[in-house]
Amino acid sequence: MAMDDRIGALRPAIAWAATAGAYALKATLSAVTTPLVLDTDDAMRLNEVHDLLAGQGWFDLVQHRLNTPFGGLIHWSRLVDVPEAVVLGALRPLFGPGADVAAAYVWPLLLLGPLLWLSARLAMRLGGRGALWPGLILPGLSLIGIAEFAPGRFDHHAPQILLSLAMLACLLEFGRHPRFAIGAGIAAGVALSIGIESLPIVGATVLAAGLLWVADDRMATPMRDLGLGFAAATALGLAQGVPPANWLVPMTDAISVVYATAAVLTGLAFTLLSIAPLRSPATRLLAGATACAVIVAALVGLWPSILRGPYGMLDPWLVTHWLDHISEAVPLAQSFRDDPVYAAAVGVPVLIALVYCAWAIARYRAARRDWLVVGGMLALSAAIMVLQIRGTRLAVPLAAPVCAALLAQLWRWQLGRRGIAPVLAVSGAAVGSAGLAVALITALVTLATDPSDAAAAGRAGRNACLMPSAFTAIAALPPERIMAPIDLGSHLLLYTPHAVVAAPYHRNQQALLDALHFFNGPIGEARAILESRGVTLVVTCPALKEMAGLDDRAADSFISLAARGSLPDWLVVQSAAGAPLTIYSVRPR
Repeated sequence: MAMDDRIGALRPAIAWAATAGAYALKATLSAVTTPLVLDTDDAMRLNEVHDLLAGQGWFDLVQHRLNTPFGGLIHWSRLVDVPEAVVLGALRPLFGPGADVAAAYVWPLLLLGPLLWLSARLAMRLGGRGALWPGLILPGLSLIGIAEFAPGRFDHHAPQILLSLAMLACLLEFGRHPRFAIGAGIAAGVALSIGIESLPIVGATVLAAGLLWVADDRMATPMRDLGLGFAAATALGLAQGVPPANWLVPMTDAISVVYATAAVLTGLAFTLLSIAPLRSPATRLLAGATACAVIVAALVGLWPSILRGPYGMLDPWLVTHWLDHISEAVPLAQSFRDDPVYAAAVGVPVLIALVYCAWAIARYRAARRDWLVVGGMLALSAAIMVLQIRGTRLAVPLAAPVCAALLAQLWRWQLGRRGIAPVLAVSGAAVGSAGLAVALITALVTLATDPSDAAAAGRAGRNACLMPSAFTAIAALPPERIMAPIDLGSHLLLYTPHAVVAAPYHRNQQALLDALHFFNGPIGEARAILESRGVTLVVTCPALKEMAGLDDRAADSFISLAARGSLPDWLVVQSAAGAPLTIYSVRPR
């Protein structure tokens, strides 16, 4: 890998300024039709930051206006709330009421710089100096870069992406200096503490460290250092993220004693293996596999529920009627059917990177270890992407430096060659490696086959419901309790003083059940749900997918009656005609 001074500061600064400027310009120009804070998780994260700045306790992760009137527990980490709160707090004296908007620009664009630098560093390690500029440019042209590092993004995925790239960068320098091994372990522990979505890449990092030691016993000390760093960081993650009274409570959807125990056992196993007199790769492999089996057996023996996964406690009815329909949880094939533009734009660069990794493993004998590490982590993240499209957040950022190395190799290859073939090879690889270019091509093909573009019309209607201006009328009302579609809950909390029943967070199962049953169950039972919670307003957005209703909804459900214009007279329309949000007051019996 190239040293820091070879990358320098000027080129990353130029790339960051160009990319950040393009992102900011796009966000500003589209602000008329697209909410800056569009995603429900970004809205909820901003709620958390507001509450932290208002004095809510460190260990109090309850959204007190969610799951009204009881409050709803959110399983996220304060490790992301804190830097966002620092940014927002620093901007408030300068921007006043507009500080949220300013923070929505500043925070993700600050993270964009490390993304470009890490990608360039990895690209230069794999492809030499010629990969520097592609490594700086490709992340900004990927749909993950555009989605996760652009203005309006407050969720925790961008920090997790940065930590994943840091793990890989440290693994490639694994045996050169102790700081890299310790750094990989700390990055793994912090990523796991932020969110369990990082578990696959953390597991791959730990596995890669073990396999590097199996292949070369000189890696014993770095393996030990990684394990100890991982154990310490994860234990501290538990201590800061969970109230002391709950340190021994097992949870699988967030940092808990389960993951802290796994990390500590890993650190212990790596330490013992590093001092064991195991001379041959075969004996090291057997010893490592045995240690892994013992750790897994211990964890399953202590907490058998972990076999059911992070959502094992979720009501099966909710899994079928809600969780399985969340867009980011669907397989790649279904995502391609629903939105071919996105699926192609994230899938093609990953496929190109996988093919080049396989070629490089066979071709570059001196660098084979590096390519095996990169290829293994990329293959794992690609497999996750095939199973659930959310895996693109891991796969696409890992693919960018590989594609940059490919472009550098092709550029060197075509120099001095004549004809159109070398130019086509470089151009084709550049287009295929840039997710934005793939998206534009796919969009043109899709538009040619379906000029109506019903999906775009649906997005426009949803966006109108989530614009801050859509909440002006309801925000002026005194605080009340609201029943609304699940995907509207976070924005109602952000833009109004009201409390809501549900937002898309799985720990609040009864709230999710009540919201789905209210809109899809018999209207008599729906009224009883409102009364049990003291709800006085119902707010809907007809453009939300939820308002299409479940397939097995009752004939006299709210959704069915609203479609026929025959809602009962105890629901009184309060909103103006043509308003994005429809507001009903609930008459008492």
